[in-house]
Amino acid sequence: MPILAEYGLVPDVFDSSCYTSTDLCDVHLQNLKEALLTDGLVRNLHDGEWKRVFETKGRTWHNRGKELLRKLATQNRLRLYPACGATCPTDDVGWCNEAIASHGGANLQGIVTTDSTYGPFRGNVLVAPITRLSSAAWWRSRSPSVRLRRNLVEYKAHLGLILACANSMMLVDAHLDPSQTRYSESIDLICEMRGRVPRPLVEIHRVCYVGSGPHRQIIPNVEWRRRFSQASARLQAAGLQVDVFIWDDLHDRHIISDLVGIQLGNGLDTTTSTAKTTWDRLGRDDRDDVQREFDPASGEHNLRDRFSIP
Repeated sequence: MPILAEYGLVPDVFDSSCYTSTDLCDVHLQNLKEALLTDGLVRNLHDGEWKRVFETKGRTWHNRGKELLRKLATQNRLRLYPACGATCPTDDVGWCNEAIASHGGANLQGIVTTDSTYGPFRGNVLVAPITRLSSAAWWRSRSPSVRLRRNLVEYKAHLGLILACANSMMLVDAHLDPSQTRYSESIDLICEMRGRVPRPLVEIHRVCYVGSGPHRQIIPNVEWRRRFSQASARLQAAGLQVDVFIWDDLHDRHIISDLVGIQLGNGLDTTTSTAKTTWDRLGRDDRDDVQREFDPASGEHNLRDRFSIP
């Protein structure tokens, strides 16, 4: 499973009348909320018509469900997805079929519905009722960490949703240097965010020196600007701009986005070796703390230089 996953939710999940009690609806929505706001996105199906369902009257939308919908929207966790069926679904069975059809275009981690709609989809392993999520293999496979090889293909696979949907992304890697062959593909990774409107905010944070111990050498700011300028043409072609921060020191390596924070076991360099590394998903508070740490106003580190490319 990728570090961030996308789910399909049938509207009945938010309707308290589709549960045996309002209290049961509240409990299951709370469990779903914790998962989605930590490591999930929700597919806004049929060109956004899915979200408009909740603007209609006549259904008993649970207050916790309405709160979850608001947070999904404000936290950039609703991913607009084109229509798959010829007509807009008019009931929960139709929305489940629409979600299944969308899976054919781009994989969903799973589809959540209620027992009242589940019957026709009992044989589909992608669909699970919210009351029995723990029985679904795709739900049990959720993990706060992933093991992957250090190459661009695997980086893209695990960061795909972040690159496609995040409004902001910080790459914190003490050694990131696009003039070095092993880091050149990190710029290609950023370029996967091309075509986004509005353009996402992208930052790179690294240290002012190379080497360690007695071999540590401070590199002048003008030289860092020269080295990073080698990525200008690729970024400009992708319609992207990156803000680069050169710090006195830093140690841990991270990817911090508005959707999820990741602690990297190794940097974002690539290798032809088959050795694996581990990425760990941060809790929301820790993600925010790392982001604050590398705000120049925090005073936790000494900022040596800041510039943009191109």
